[in-house]
Amino acid sequence: MNSHIRFGFRVKGNKWTTRLRLLTAVALMLLMAAAAIPQRRRGLPRMSTNPTINENTLRADIKYLSDDLLEGRGTGARGGELAAKYIAAQMEELGLKGAGFRGSFFQPVSLVGVKADPKTTLTISSGGKRESFKFAEEFVAFTGAQTENVSVDADLVFVGYGIDAPEQKWNDYKGSADDYRGKVLVMMVNDPPATPSEPNLFGGRALTYYGRWTYKYEEAARRGAAGVILIHTDESAGYPWGVVRTSNGSWRFDISRATGFDDKAPFLKMRSWVTNDTAQKIMRLAGQDLDELRRRAASRDFQPVKLNAKVSIDIKSEVKRVESMNVAGILPGRDARLRDEYVIYSAHWDHLGIGEPNKRGDNIYNGAVDNASGVASVLAIAEAFVKLPMNERPRRSIMFLFPTAEEQGLLGAEWYSRHPLVPLNKTAANVNLDSMNILGRTRDFIPLGAERSSLRRVVEMVARQRYMTVVPDQRPEQGSFYRSDHFPFAKVGVPSISLKEGMDFVGRPKGWGEQQFKAYNTANYHQPSDEFSDAWNFEGMIQEAMIAFDIGRRIADMDEMPRFNPDDEFAKADRNRMGA
Repeated sequence: MNSHIRFGFRVKGNKWTTRLRLLTAVALMLLMAAAAIPQRRRGLPRMSTNPTINENTLRADIKYLSDDLLEGRGTGARGGELAAKYIAAQMEELGLKGAGFRGSFFQPVSLVGVKADPKTTLTISSGGKRESFKFAEEFVAFTGAQTENVSVDADLVFVGYGIDAPEQKWNDYKGSADDYRGKVLVMMVNDPPATPSEPNLFGGRALTYYGRWTYKYEEAARRGAAGVILIHTDESAGYPWGVVRTSNGSWRFDISRATGFDDKAPFLKMRSWVTNDTAQKIMRLAGQDLDELRRRAASRDFQPVKLNAKVSIDIKSEVKRVESMNVAGILPGRDARLRDEYVIYSAHWDHLGIGEPNKRGDNIYNGAVDNASGVASVLAIAEAFVKLPMNERPRRSIMFLFPTAEEQGLLGAEWYSRHPLVPLNKTAANVNLDSMNILGRTRDFIPLGAERSSLRRVVEMVARQRYMTVVPDQRPEQGSFYRSDHFPFAKVGVPSISLKEGMDFVGRPKGWGEQQFKAYNTANYHQPSDEFSDAWNFEGMIQEAMIAFDIGRRIADMDEMPRFNPDDEFAKADRNRMGA
């Protein structure tokens, strides 16, 4: 008997053998063609090489970057300089090209730091009564004047949410300009709440940029205000007072106004936050009820309230002028037509440095999760690209960017967006990593901002490839899209995403991920306890980094660059950068 083994079947050597072979070959060709079609339609090659990310490499980078030796990688501090040089050395070892000043890996960023005297007191007076408040415990304050001594003695005005949004037909600054010029404005963080009649007011549950503290300061400065007092609550901010205290109680940096593009920008002499209890005391002193003011502020009809009270504060500060560093390296693309276009990966290297000690006496804010984990992951992604065979290297060039001063208000990324190392109209997209998953593998992930642009299709393709689910931001009220280094890229029109793990953890019950997030946010976020632990599960970090690798690789190989959706808030900036 003449028989053959083919694909696990034993068949006789007759005419049926030939037919079976032919049918099997045709079926295989059809399957292969079907698998290739979606990629070819989008101009994407099939990817035969799938590099891996080494857990030990991630571990080593994170342990070094979050070691006490680096003293929390503070902006303008020796530990931060060590971190920047370490990152540059790792990229040089990989064979990347320096993208910075004179072919180096460094882009200087001119900053001015101020550190308020912790003995500073805030005094409120009204009707012959006075009450003073303690720095750190009841309020924090710093100046935007970039000078050592600043005094403020001004009237208080409550301006609700401090928002002027014509497209929402909302204006908390009713009246004349003189009502705000030279005054200290008291306001709440977040957006006005949606209502049953307007469920999508200011994005509904999602926080818009109008709700961010950065916008509040910017708008008040444009009005000529002397200062701002923001009212903190754990619910509105998404984190406890301790985070405000540690983030604002030490060095605070701004881009130096002596650099040209900020020299004429308006600034506030006083930027401050107060606890909710302090705000209630201020309002009672002024003869007002804070809860009633909140209720009135939730309406378009709200009228600013002159509080019949004065604030006085003398802010004595240490001042230092520094040139911190963005760190950037490039892997050139293989396509002669597309290699002058770039996909940019970003992860900020800075943290909070040395600050107020916790109950254990630890005063080093190591920032192991935030963001040594992101830096290590982007370095690992760079290594994965370098290991690709030359004929599988990305068509576009890849930039690996590590901005400084993210914790100070996205300053390094803001500087880059105004002084780009490669043209913005040649920048395809930004993929940002900030605080990686240390809890284990998930069945889903969150690409913050992907729905705003054609990046959504790329992300969905990667999810299908990995049998994962794309889910929206699980905490939209916290405004995460506006809180990391992808946001300055979006503001200048570059489609951007920031990757976060989902909530469906493999081998864990429903709700476990949310519990872990809340525990970290309460106990470790912006605290000295954000330290490396041998208990971390690196499988989730590797999974997240490989998702980022796949997304960037596909963007780099697309025929056309991604663009913002025509109706998105950043579409105009996108058209402007492309010259449309």
